[in-house]
Amino acid sequence: MPPAALTGRDFAAALTVVVLWGVNFVVMKYALRDFTPFQLGAARYVFAVLPLVLIIRPPKVPVKWLLLYGLLQGVGQFGILFIALQVGMTAALASVLLQTQVFFTALFGFVLLRERASRPLQAGLVLAALGLACFAANYLGAGHAGGTTALGFVLTLGAAAMWAMSNIVARRAQQEAVTYSPISFVVWSSSVAVLPFVALSYAFDPEATRWQWLEARTSSWLAVAYLGWVATIIGYSLWTGLLKRHPANRVAPFSLGVPVVGLATGMLVLGEVITPWQWAGIALVVAALVCVMLGGRLGRT
Repeated sequence: MPPAALTGRDFAAALTVVVLWGVNFVVMKYALRDFTPFQLGAARYVFAVLPLVLIIRPPKVPVKWLLLYGLLQGVGQFGILFIALQVGMTAALASVLLQTQVFFTALFGFVLLRERASRPLQAGLVLAALGLACFAANYLGAGHAGGTTALGFVLTLGAAAMWAMSNIVARRAQQEAVTYSPISFVVWSSSVAVLPFVALSYAFDPEATRWQWLEARTSSWLAVAYLGWVATIIGYSLWTGLLKRHPANRVAPFSLGVPVVGLATGMLVLGEVITPWQWAGIALVVAALVCVMLGGRLGRT
């Protein structure tokens, strides 16, 4: 039987996720006004874990995959991303650069899982590499860098690579435990990230900032609640629900809307500026994503 068409409810869920995840980056910027990156990581995952960890049973997967996913996706991806946003990365560009996880996932899949790269994926990798070259060219010379730094750029790519590694871990977990609950996996893996973030904060945050979260503004706490409950729990619940009901190639193209929303909110809400080199890089990365997600479908028409 052919797969069922997306219903109006499915479209609404997909568009909701796009908006929730696109706005996510501006919310991170607001939260970082009163939290250090490590404090924000700990707070985000405390909100993501409570109270669901008290009512949802642990997923039926080997503990090693749960720990690895929590460390890579939680501490790795978001810890590095929060640092990047603090030292020199705009919310708008972060929403685009983080999507390079698609290409890092393909590279890691080839090296670690011996997965072959399709023609659209190969073309997408070339376009993505050209796009990253444009972003890098933005830091040559002493010109305007659009509110970003080379360090922020490299760290954001590092966050995307960590996201890709967590994707590989999720695939391996699914191979060993096909019937596990994705929501249970997200909640319990989130609990893994809390203590490492607390330890990193204690070890590396300056003593003057160690307790600044106690004086955080209400708006910053609301931002943390958004990151933990809305973007993480609601966003991933809706997304995994779509993936359960429909093939991934029908659901994945909706993620192309995330950088569009991220760019728009970063520019409109925070007044962020995009340089010509960055616009060129954005165009090439988005073209690469379109090539990967829609190339196979277009080739069959």
